[in-house]
Amino acid sequence: MGETIAGVQIPDSDLAREATELVRESAAPLLFDHSRRVFLWGSLRGEQQGLGYDPELLYVGAMFHDLGLTERFRRTDQRFEIDGADQAHRFLRAHGIADERADRVWTGIALHTTPEIPLHMAAEIALVTQGVELDVLGVGYHAVSEQQREAVVAAHPRPDFKNRILAAFTEGIKDRPDTTFGNVKADVLEHCLPGFERGDFVEVIKGSDWPE
Repeated sequence: MGETIAGVQIPDSDLAREATELVRESAAPLLFDHSRRVFLWGSLRGEQQGLGYDPELLYVGAMFHDLGLTERFRRTDQRFEIDGADQAHRFLRAHGIADERADRVWTGIALHTTPEIPLHMAAEIALVTQGVELDVLGVGYHAVSEQQREAVVAAHPRPDFKNRILAAFTEGIKDRPDTTFGNVKADVLEHCLPGFERGDFVEVIKGSDWPE
């Protein structure tokens, strides 16, 4: 019998247990606890909205969504979201999960920092974003009950989370600042990385090789 938190059953398949251990070994407790909370918030929001979703796929999407911030899996030539998405896809295919289902998880991770668009896609994609937005931004904070919030945070505490997650974002992307062009992580580096200059979409248009 798997663990239950705030009425949510944590997947207990071999695949889910291996995903848990991979993230536990690769990520700091800050990111491990955050990722578990993302799954729990996403599950609670899915139940509230009556969405049908695959808990195992949602679990892998939530657990792997920030692997691109870790020293083990981060690259410097692409967005950190893609790092985690690629690793999740490889992991799922290695466990015999069909391409379509693995693609769903890839998309959920790749788009989890992109506002609005994931909410119009498959449930496993939308719920990763909803879980992230609740845990990091407080979007949907009052959509879950106080008792549910207390149960989740008791299982996976978040001491000084706001400052520590911003530090983790900065550490994970400071060596690839150009990958933040057009996305929310540019805000992080603007606040937290001295000397960072964010790209300007208008200036890119005006400065292109087109004569007019």
